[in-house]
Amino acid sequence: MVDSLKKPSFEEMRPGIKVPAQETILTPRFYTTDFEEMEKMDISPNEDELQAILEEFRADYNRHHFVRDEEFQQSWDGIEGEKRKLFVEFLERSCTAEFSGFLLYKELGRRLKDKNPVLAECFNLMSRDEARHAGFLNKALSDFNLSLDLGFLTKSRSYTFFKPKFIFYATYLSEKIGYWRYITIYRHLEAHPEDRIYPIFRFFENWCQDENRHGDFFDAIMRAQPQFLNDWKAKLWCRFFLLSVFATMYLNDIQRSGFYKAIGLDAREYDIYVIQKTNETAGRVFPVMLDVDNPEFYERLDVCVENNAKLTEIANSKTPKVLQFFQKLPFYISNGWQLLRLYLMKPIDAVATHGVVR
Repeated sequence: MVDSLKKPSFEEMRPGIKVPAQETILTPRFYTTDFEEMEKMDISPNEDELQAILEEFRADYNRHHFVRDEEFQQSWDGIEGEKRKLFVEFLERSCTAEFSGFLLYKELGRRLKDKNPVLAECFNLMSRDEARHAGFLNKALSDFNLSLDLGFLTKSRSYTFFKPKFIFYATYLSEKIGYWRYITIYRHLEAHPEDRIYPIFRFFENWCQDENRHGDFFDAIMRAQPQFLNDWKAKLWCRFFLLSVFATMYLNDIQRSGFYKAIGLDAREYDIYVIQKTNETAGRVFPVMLDVDNPEFYERLDVCVENNAKLTEIANSKTPKVLQFFQKLPFYISNGWQLLRLYLMKPIDAVATHGVVR
C-alpha cells in the first residue's frame, strides 16, 4: 500500500511503454497543412534574413548539448507520489509537443525540397532540433521506468488541418512561448539550485535558444508575407491565436500547480510573467497584442480554472454519463462566455507601441 502511494501507477501499452495521455482540447496537437500553397510561397521580400537564419541553423550550436551526464545515473525514486505523477506528465506533454513539431517540420522539408529549397532546408534543420528535444525528453521518462512509443503516436493521433498562415501564427507563438517558459525556469533554478530536483533543467538555457531561433524563422516568414499581418482579418486571427495559446498554457499550468511548486515556482505568477513576455515579443511581428496587464484578463481565466475543476469532479463522479452532460453544460457555457469576453477585450495596437513599419 505504501509503495503504491509513493509510485503512482501509469497505464502501459506494454511493459515500460506508457499509454499516451488522452487527447483533449488542452493537450498538444499534431498539425498538417496545405502543402501546395506552401510550395508557392514567395520569400523574396525577406530572403536575405531567411538565408541568415538558415546559416544559424546550419551552425548547429547545440549539436553536442543534449548529452546525458553522470548526474542522470542515479535512482529517482525520491520523486514520488503526486510530485512524480506531475513530473511524468510534464515530461510527456513536453515530449509530445516537441515530437509534433518534428513531424510537421520534417514533412514540410520533404514537400518543399524541389520548389523552395531555402525553406525546405530550414524546416529540415528545425526538425533535427525538435527530434533531439523529443528524444532527450523521452530518455528522461525512462528514468521513471516509462517511455512513449513515438511511432504509435505518429499513427494514432488525430491531425489538425491549418492553412499555412495559421500554421505560422501557431508555431511562431509555440516557439516563442517555449523560449520564455524554458528561460524563466532556468533563471529561477540558477538562482535557487536547491529547487532543481532533476538535471534536465540544466539544459534549458541552450535548449530555449533553439526555440528562439525557430520563432525568429517564423517571424521572418510572416514579414515576407505582408498579407498575413496587415489587414483586418489578420488582426482578428492574431488575437484568436494569442488568446488560444495563453489560455491553454494558463489552464494547464494552474491545474498542475503542484509541479511548479516542486521546483519553487508559483504557477500563476510564472504564467503571468511568461504571458507578458510572449505578448510583448509577439507584438514585434503581430499587428496587435492582448491587454494582458488588465486584471480582468486573469480574473476571467481563473473562472475557467474553477469551471475545469468542477468539470473534472463531475467526470470522476459515479453519476451516469448522460446526466453528467447536463451537469457539465453550465460550466462549458461559462468557459465559452469567459473566453468570448476575453477575445472581445480591446487589444493593443502593436505597430503604434513598437513603432514597427511593415
